[in-house]
Amino acid sequence: MTDPRPKGFALPDWQEPPAPPSDLVIDGRHVRLEPLRAEDHAALLFKEIEGEDWLWDYMPVGPFNSVAQFHRFVQSCEGSRDPHYLAIRLAGSGRVVGFASFLRITPASGSIEVGFIMMSPALQKTPAATEAMYLMMSWAFDAGYRRYEWKCDALNAPSRRAAQRYGFSYEGIFRQATVYKGRNRDTAWFAVIDQDWPALKEAFDVWLSPANFGADGQQRESLADLTRLVRVSSDPSV
Repeated sequence: MTDPRPKGFALPDWQEPPAPPSDLVIDGRHVRLEPLRAEDHAALLFKEIEGEDWLWDYMPVGPFNSVAQFHRFVQSCEGSRDPHYLAIRLAGSGRVVGFASFLRITPASGSIEVGFIMMSPALQKTPAATEAMYLMMSWAFDAGYRRYEWKCDALNAPSRRAAQRYGFSYEGIFRQATVYKGRNRDTAWFAVIDQDWPALKEAFDVWLSPANFGADGQQRESLADLTRLVRVSSDPSV
């Protein structure tokens, strides 16, 4: 007999994943992710973003007019567990070129979000940027999270394109979701779930492989093409 009140599928072996540890460090081929600290990162990162006020257009803070002001902001992030901030340092050169965070960390539901992402011009549109996002996603699913979210201002077209390129499925718009900097924000929602991850991980591994890049540094296969078959829904606006 069909149950007239259907219920979600059972999770008999479900266990809550851990929150990201305060000393989390993740090493990749191109980048190293490490706890964001004012003393270690603020001055170096400010050199990369100074004068690039547009970087803060869709952020709830910034822009910052001086290294001292930026130092105070980074200092305020230290010790935060949600958001949990990670500096992005280039392997080899040691340049600090951005930061990102885990946030809305909900182990009881197995849900975690990546956001508050600041990528300097030197980091944007590089394999290092993609690897940083891959490393964070990989950590989350390896830790046992079931759902990995990406949200952005619905007017932030570059962020919406990035979410799709990274394999996030579009889930819709939350209208008038919040207010920041005295402006309305409609929020676009995207997510990857654990069932997507094996195929998505394979797509990242193929794209990040040195074999995918020619001697001129140009990609042979695009990540968007590799992840397209994994996404269950696409953002119609991009």
